[in-house]
Amino acid sequence: MRIIWFRVRAALSGRSGDAGMSTSEYAMGTIAACAFAAVLYKVVTSDVVSAALQSTIGKALDAPF
Repeated sequence: MRIIWFRVRAALSGRSGDAGMSTSEYAMGTIAACAFAAVLYKVVTSDVVSAALQSTIGKALDAPF
């Protein structure tokens, strides 16, 4: 009966037999994060987005109080 209680409690708390990610999962997560950062950097530094950000900041700074 006690083992059943521990299994139910573990299932309700979201815990399973795995304690965390393995090394390969960390590596894949790191690669995915770096790829996303590279794409985001390219988008933010593009001419269109840069002009839009400059326009928005310029409007904010020139706003009457």
